[in-house]
Amino acid sequence: MRILGINALFHDPAAALVIDGRTVAAAEEERFTRRKHGKRPLPFSAWELPERAAAWCLKRAGLRPQDLDAVTYSFDPRLARPAEDMGLDDPWDHLRLTYAREAPGFLTTALPGLDPGIVRFVPHHMAHAASSAFAAPDAGDSSVLVLDGRGERASHLAARRVGDRLEALHAQELPHSLGLVYEDLTEHLGFLRSSDEFKVMALASHGRPRMLAELRRHVYPTGDGGFHATGVPWHELCAPRGPDEPWTQDHADVAASAQAVLEETLLDLVRWLHGRTHDRVLTLAGGVALNCVANSRIAREGPFERVWVQPAAGDAGTALGGALLLSAVEGDQPEPMTGADLGREWSDAELGAWLKTAAVPFERPPDIAATVARTLADNGIVAWFQGRSEYGPRALGHRSLLAHPGHAGNLERLNDVKGREQFRPVAPMVLAGRAAELFDGPLPSPYMLFVHDVAQAWRDRIPAVVHVDGTARIQTVDPEHEPLVAGMLGEFERLTGLPVVVNTSLNTAGRPMVDDPRDALECFGSSPVDLLAIGPYAIRRGDLFRTDSRSDDAGGPR
Repeated sequence: MRILGINALFHDPAAALVIDGRTVAAAEEERFTRRKHGKRPLPFSAWELPERAAAWCLKRAGLRPQDLDAVTYSFDPRLARPAEDMGLDDPWDHLRLTYAREAPGFLTTALPGLDPGIVRFVPHHMAHAASSAFAAPDAGDSSVLVLDGRGERASHLAARRVGDRLEALHAQELPHSLGLVYEDLTEHLGFLRSSDEFKVMALASHGRPRMLAELRRHVYPTGDGGFHATGVPWHELCAPRGPDEPWTQDHADVAASAQAVLEETLLDLVRWLHGRTHDRVLTLAGGVALNCVANSRIAREGPFERVWVQPAAGDAGTALGGALLLSAVEGDQPEPMTGADLGREWSDAELGAWLKTAAVPFERPPDIAATVARTLADNGIVAWFQGRSEYGPRALGHRSLLAHPGHAGNLERLNDVKGREQFRPVAPMVLAGRAAELFDGPLPSPYMLFVHDVAQAWRDRIPAVVHVDGTARIQTVDPEHEPLVAGMLGEFERLTGLPVVVNTSLNTAGRPMVDDPRDALECFGSSPVDLLAIGPYAIRRGDLFRTDSRSDDAGGPR
């Protein structure tokens, strides 16, 4: 079957195309519109659809809307209850539900030729669960845990994959929501809710959980596979922070306390689930599953032998999950994900044409990976634009900013380049075969969704990637799946003796990750980056801004 999955209602609108159980394409609308998260998660924006992402998915496969067998929409309004009945303060939620009910009609406008009768509503948390349970490699019969802000009427789902079926075991009804509690704290600390929760996780490393006892009065597991999570008096714990104000130790301490109570509650939920299923593998999805510190504690202290996290764990992933779930229901065997590189790409010829149109001086070196490694070894910063863009919030070696990990100042330097807070860490990428020498934690870790303790002998050698608590959120690189990145890492180690390169997303603060060549050129031109490696081509900052840039070499390969 040819199934297009759509996520649209809350935030991170996205589309994914599954054909005969295989994921062909997946992309987030933000990469096309350049609006972070696609839109704000307000009832008034619930009608907005991932029109460009959906059109691109179809184009990738050479399909028209009328060629589709089904379209899934990852929210089922028939399951929802009025917000006030669920204890939520959301007076316009009824507007959101109206838009959801009318989604088939909206989709026919966005995709002319589509039959509205093939649109299928998929429960939100089942779509999350399918995105993880069916996409995980070598999972088989396994347990799945979903936690986020909210779905139709719940904020959590414990389920089990048995063959190609998903069995729901327990759901936590709203208003209790670990995701909404974390969102409330994000807003209290002066960050953007439903967007900047990862900043709270990073800030927590700078604090002590001295408010944990108070938080346990409001957030705690109930022992039956659910939890209590509502009514936290954040104003009593610390003063709110304005968006442009510096953070204080109280802010860091409340973040640390919230992180600790989240981890405690998640561990109880995981143990309850294992007690029901006795499975070997746990898969995770939902926005809370992007909390890599909590994921690591689940992997380290939980009862499951292996933990796998969907790289697009947030709502964007429900586009893929809805399509995979319906694919399984209709008899197609869902295939696991082989990587997160499911977005747009350009051929070498197309990239060359972009560069010539932009009239920028560029060269085509014999080995772009070696050229990048030499620039990094000389302590240059490199914008790396290669292959298909990533699905999900992590830069995984396709749209990345790279730097030398051996210079502690490169953390501040990169945060300045990106225009973001200095307490934010950057991540190391390392060859999968070398990771265990440097990092202690779940391996392999290809999607940067766990934190690892950095071996003491290496902390002074790669200080740029070591967080204040001695950890790092690593990405392991498999040469079979990422030969170009692996080649760059190997050459960098030959030049420096370090098997690690700094990797952070290719964007600036408040903007989506770079996706197309124009984005790459704009980001490179406006940021103090030394080299843009775009496909096989290299653009050097010194050449781009030299006074004689209109020489015969300008606008063509050298």
